[in-house]
Amino acid sequence: MTSVRVALFASMALLPCLTPAAPQPAQDSKPVTIPLADYLDRLAGFWLGQSIANWTGLVTEMDKIGGPGPHGQFYTREDWGQPDQPSIWGAGVPSDLSATIDWVFEPEGGLWGADDDTDIEYLYQQLMLQHQTPLLSAEQIRDGWLAHIHSDESTPHRTPEGEPENYLWVSNQRAFELMQQGQVPPHTSDPEHNPHHQMIDAQLSTELFGLLAPGRPDVALQLAYLPIRTTARGEAALAAEFYIILHALAPVVDPSLSRHEQILWMAAQGRAHLPDGSTVADMYDFVWRHYQQQTPWESVRDALHQRYQVEQQAGYRQSGPEFYCNGCFASGINFAASLVSLFYGEGDYQATVKLAVLMGWDSDNPAATWGGLLGFMDGQSGLEAGFERRFADRFHIHRTRRGFANQGIDSFDNMARQGSQIIDWVVRDFQMGEADSQGWRIFPSSTMADK
Repeated sequence: MTSVRVALFASMALLPCLTPAAPQPAQDSKPVTIPLADYLDRLAGFWLGQSIANWTGLVTEMDKIGGPGPHGQFYTREDWGQPDQPSIWGAGVPSDLSATIDWVFEPEGGLWGADDDTDIEYLYQQLMLQHQTPLLSAEQIRDGWLAHIHSDESTPHRTPEGEPENYLWVSNQRAFELMQQGQVPPHTSDPEHNPHHQMIDAQLSTELFGLLAPGRPDVALQLAYLPIRTTARGEAALAAEFYIILHALAPVVDPSLSRHEQILWMAAQGRAHLPDGSTVADMYDFVWRHYQQQTPWESVRDALHQRYQVEQQAGYRQSGPEFYCNGCFASGINFAASLVSLFYGEGDYQATVKLAVLMGWDSDNPAATWGGLLGFMDGQSGLEAGFERRFADRFHIHRTRRGFANQGIDSFDNMARQGSQIIDWVVRDFQMGEADSQGWRIFPSSTMADK
């Protein structure tokens, strides 16, 4: 893969205060060549990396959310490998996935179950294939959700308490209810009708769009515009866009940089998209400042709870007694926590995911986001080499959703090839460059090339 061409991203210049620690590739407006075989391994790594991190993160999901009592006593680095503690809904019982806070693996020959960190992205990919377009319409999104997501009446799944389980929560659930009433995105995230529009849902279900527009975050944000606004508005939409930008940059970041330098450069590009004065920008700058000062990550995480959930600084309002679990599902606090694991993990898959798992709140979601990003950057082969083992390479979408081919059993290899087909369409429809049987040549847009 050739080095990144910074002219592609000239409209997303680095902020001056971030340049010292974020190396910049040399300026060049030549096209970027992306080999297909390499990209297929990377897309498979995205799905595998998400799955490992998602299921590992589920062990600590909602164990620690801040505030009084044992659930307010956050984990530290010393807790990795120690007994898992009960979640807020665990009725005093630790996770049934692992007795200790440790990796959760699916061995070779097994099936990775879908979860909300992977199933909506899978759904969107299948809808793009079904309709042979990378740009889904509002009606296609609504009809796809209704076709593939269980209602409370149709679901065969049950909670431990015996209640219907359709694996939707907060904003996703409300958007689904509005779709059942005939509404379509972006009306499904309208604050007048969806009070959960600032929750975490969009940022854990749209990262894939960045990888479907390699090297072109501007195009990725067009593809993801309605999927994001199916469930999110305002600050929550910005958080989702930040993640998408990083995923769009990952395929073309300069390979001569260290992985740590690559992550810092990508993150700084994402920060340039966040408006100064926004809460998410304040969160980024707060975490970044402490990272530069080498503040221990546990202290930064604790300070996030105090600054945003307790003191409600920088306009943050998604906490308080009116919110279930003090807003533990909120986009903002989980976005801020994800930045701690991103910076302090320094581009290493295992270190980053471990940090995300220990961070608190909805811990499986940031873990899955960075697991997918770094899994893509490592590729499936790199992930397995790093863990010195082989993993299951099949995916069971019917664990949470319905109506897919082959009784809901798919493979990461097939999912990667499907993604490459969509990239062909993106390159064609958005005039991004050229596609052939060997891969793609991605050109800078005329606007960017002129800068």
